[in-house]
Amino acid sequence: MADEETNPTTTEPAVEESVDAADAIPLAARKRTYEGPNLLMFGKYDLSQIEVKDPGLVRYINLHPILVPHTGARHGNKPFAKHKMNVVERVINEMMRTEVYTGKKNSAFRAMREALETVGTRSKENPVQVLVRALENAAPREEVTRLRYGGISVPKAVDVAPARRLDQAIRRIAAGAVGASHKSKNTIAQCLADEILKAAKNDMNSSAVAKKEEIERVAKSAR
Repeated sequence: MADEETNPTTTEPAVEESVDAADAIPLAARKRTYEGPNLLMFGKYDLSQIEVKDPGLVRYINLHPILVPHTGARHGNKPFAKHKMNVVERVINEMMRTEVYTGKKNSAFRAMREALETVGTRSKENPVQVLVRALENAAPREEVTRLRYGGISVPKAVDVAPARRLDQAIRRIAAGAVGASHKSKNTIAQCLADEILKAAKNDMNSSAVAKKEEIERVAKSAR
């Protein structure tokens, strides 16, 4: 009888603790945690406390602590290995895809470093966190594809895969910064910082955010 009376009291607190522990981590705001030394990017920015609020992009925005965002194409020949590369390095590599910085890794690297310094000074927070927020705002959730019925091509709205969402956001932020540098006297670092700050605020003056809104508006009409 004594065992029967004590069993309920020993099992109920364990259930309550497990429920509280699960509720303590919301789905929409997660932090990427890694084991090992906490390296500061460029010797300044801590990546261990960066939050990714978009649950669809948590798996694909790599925030692994790294001192210098340069892996030397370690994941270049491996399919679907882009998510293993730090997101800052992916932005640098995407700038090299433009006609201005093709093959100029040092120039793109220096522009990204100066842009992060400017973002940190103007926003008063971790610039990598601002970059992550900009990527979340610039990532489209819906786009249009075309289906053929006989000889007729019909537009159809489809959901965008998370990996493709991040690819498009990185591509448009880099292309928007390079395009803005052609139209002003500002340096590429200043234009990249402006593009990141505008996208982080979800400002329509951002080239990446404006393109995302246009794509989603067209997809909404094709539902």
